[in-house]
Amino acid sequence: MEKQSKIYVAGHRGLVGSAILRDLYRKGYENIIGKTHEELDLTNMTEVINFFHEEKPDYVFLAAAKVGGIYANSTYPADFMLQNLKIQCNVIESSYKTAVKKLMFLGSSCIYPKMCPQPIREEYLLSGPLEMTNEAYALAKIAGLKLCKFYNAQYNTCYISVMPTNLYGPNDNYDLENSHVLPALIRKIHEAKMSRSPYVTIWGTGKPLREFLHVDDMADACVYLMESYEGNDFFNIGTGMDISVENLAEIIKEIVGYMGELVFDPTKPDGTPRKLLDISKIEGLGWRHKIELKQGIKMTYEDYLKRHILL
Repeated sequence: MEKQSKIYVAGHRGLVGSAILRDLYRKGYENIIGKTHEELDLTNMTEVINFFHEEKPDYVFLAAAKVGGIYANSTYPADFMLQNLKIQCNVIESSYKTAVKKLMFLGSSCIYPKMCPQPIREEYLLSGPLEMTNEAYALAKIAGLKLCKFYNAQYNTCYISVMPTNLYGPNDNYDLENSHVLPALIRKIHEAKMSRSPYVTIWGTGKPLREFLHVDDMADACVYLMESYEGNDFFNIGTGMDISVENLAEIIKEIVGYMGELVFDPTKPDGTPRKLLDISKIEGLGWRHKIELKQGIKMTYEDYLKRHILL
């Protein structure tokens, strides 16, 4: 990408899209387009193709998606599959029709089978059954990844797909019903501190192992690949390290300054015992994460206070 290239970031207000926007500006890219849902409905093909013909972006980051927690995914699977398929197909087809030079598709590690060997390599895709609670979302993301690969094979395009591990950071979702484990723990432990509660109850045994990547590192990897990669592979993006939920909670407790007790409820589900991505492929290209977990949680807690508490 050249610094003057016109770049469209679809989903520029979300967790990943906003991080990509920050990273692009930091690296000197200035000709960047972002549209809200009110300005551009990505599920509407007519609106999308008209936008691409009018703006003619050179590069596209497809970070827009319908997302939600386990409850939403389980309750509205048709919506999750259909809306994500529409977004992906509309943006990818419009990119092809208007000769976009390169596109990046943002997937998710949930594309891999539920009981994958660890760490999870890219070639394990479609090697077993998916986790049923988010099967619809995962199938949509698999379809997007494959569509990019097939366009590259048939039309000689340059569409790259990336599969991130668990992300956290600025603009995260702290809703206790729909958020992921790290932001949920930040909120629960902060609220326990404020209310002087003697303990915080955490679902499960605390034993499952999870990998976490700061979203600014994710954005850095995306821009790095857009600047330097031309092939037809897709890439896992993570840190290559995991941590137990119990140890994660202890780190958050220390950073928040909570003096109470962490109580784990083994009657609640743990989920998959371990979920760690093999990142040797992207590391082989020269990229590695920069923000270590403790530093990243401190940054995220400061952002949480600024956005949600100190208003």
